[in-house]
Amino acid sequence: MSRIRIAGCGDIGSALGTRLLADGYDVWGLRRSAAALPAGMTALRMDLTDPASLDSLPDGIDAVFYIVTPDAYNDAAYESAFVCGIENLLRALSSDGVRPGRLIFVSSTSVYGQSHGEWVDETSATDPRSFAGKRLLQGEDIVLGGRVPGAVVRFGGIYGRGEGRLVKRVRDGSPCQEAPPLYTNRIHRDDCVSVLHHLLELDDPRQIYLGVDSEPASQCAVMEWISAELGLPPPPRTATVDNSGKGGKRCRNARLLAT
Repeated sequence: MSRIRIAGCGDIGSALGTRLLADGYDVWGLRRSAAALPAGMTALRMDLTDPASLDSLPDGIDAVFYIVTPDAYNDAAYESAFVCGIENLLRALSSDGVRPGRLIFVSSTSVYGQSHGEWVDETSATDPRSFAGKRLLQGEDIVLGGRVPGAVVRFGGIYGRGEGRLVKRVRDGSPCQEAPPLYTNRIHRDDCVSVLHHLLELDDPRQIYLGVDSEPASQCAVMEWISAELGLPPPPRTATVDNSGKGGKRCRNARLLAT
């Protein structure tokens, strides 16, 4: 597979494009603006929410990555990005001359509803509680039920791209939830790029993979590590942060590691 198209060229999409270019791939980026694409990547100015703008997709595509970030954190924006956008793209990719051999869709562990420390994997029930998880799960179903062979990767919380939410909590002196342990499932942005690159090169990938670090960590463990790195006092521990008594979930990445 040498002709790659990336729909969504933000931080991870651009980093993936740079890596693929270095490996000799022909990489095109689909976005509303051609600005700020990595050097060497060909720009395709397209709006995934506008079906007419996708009519000029070139023939002979080998694989497509869908790595879209919604415009806002609300239901309408997530529906636009992960339901309407992927439907429009799949429709444009379904003609014989354009249809790629693989579509890799970036989703999230928010599609799971488990919240009491349960272990989950790719076969676990999906019953998302948030609008974001519900829209992502809709997008997964569209991809896996489409005419283009699809694979889904569910990333955990992504770190390594600037000062994230937990760092800000530590700086603010916010407490962490000690009991029950509030588990977090995370992955470094460079590992996200490596996972996507790896899935591209698999001969016959499974339909769904969990992309997370190998060991789920409690919120307190992560925040205490951050505080030590920053030379700040450790966060105060509390029974619950939001009075819900929930402990999150623990994601297992064995399927991905087995590849």
